[in-house]
Amino acid sequence: MPDTPDLARLRALPKAEVHAHLEGCFEPAVLEAWAAQAGVAMPRPVERLFQFEGLADFLHFLDWACGLASTRDRLAELSYGYAKRLADNGAGYADVIFNPTHWKAWHGRLPAMLDAMDAGFAAAEQDGLPPVGLCVSLLRTQTADEATELADALIALRHPRVVALSIDGNEAAAGRTGPRFADAFRRAGAAGLRRTVHAGESSGPEGVRDAIELLGADRIDHGVRAIDDPALVELLAERRIPLGVCPTSNLVLGVYPSIEAHPVDRLRRAGVVVSLNTDDPVLLGASLVGEYALCGETFGWSEDVLRDLARDSIAASFANADVKARLLADLARW
Repeated sequence: MPDTPDLARLRALPKAEVHAHLEGCFEPAVLEAWAAQAGVAMPRPVERLFQFEGLADFLHFLDWACGLASTRDRLAELSYGYAKRLADNGAGYADVIFNPTHWKAWHGRLPAMLDAMDAGFAAAEQDGLPPVGLCVSLLRTQTADEATELADALIALRHPRVVALSIDGNEAAAGRTGPRFADAFRRAGAAGLRRTVHAGESSGPEGVRDAIELLGADRIDHGVRAIDDPALVELLAERRIPLGVCPTSNLVLGVYPSIEAHPVDRLRRAGVVVSLNTDDPVLLGASLVGEYALCGETFGWSEDVLRDLARDSIAASFANADVKARLLADLARW
């Protein structure tokens, strides 16, 4: 089998990112400075700031970090920084998730929050950086009424930067939540918003099945535990429902013990549409080019396989038709 390409070649590969959280893009030095300005204690020394004890500890940390991003300028700066990171990894578009529940300073101020992020992403685009769409996420522990309220708010706002309703959070801690959020996702879909669902990370394949059957998922974030249910794998492949897979995240947070044990290649070989993504890039030490390199080397992927993965990432994105056409044309020339 041909050797996988070097990092420069992977960086030049036209691709999209479809599973990344804005909450996961805080640089340690920035957090340290913001905490000092606010007189807030750091949870750990800066050199160990991102040493998490598991998913629950990680989610608590997100709340702390987001609490520091209390001004429009800080949110815009964070958004611009993500677009820069995207460009540095050779991606031409991203769908970025953010969950309003994590951002204490912005509670009850969703329109202002969206405008602050939009300001950062718009400035990035003006500077030639890639376009970004926003997926606004529910937390699994919210109520059905809170979910419906968010969906209705997004439908009423029709903010041009918002492309999807999302749901995230710890499946293992929250238990089965698909039935609770079905109405909110039905409303969002009927209004033309896309639907993307975290499932099959800390839960088993049943979470993925609920995402498809109850929430009408256009795309599933993670979804890797589907591998434990052959009939579900077949369903994903048949319906071409993409999985936004994040291998490094799954290793750091203990979903799989090693990259060799990770099912991304088995899912791909079974005909499931998969893309590679960073999840929480700064907090987990992941980069998009690094994910392609790690998997390419581990699974012996040829350039043809890497090109197929990049094509699937573009197709799975919620980018508009013009952006997709441009990226696919670039990919054909790679």
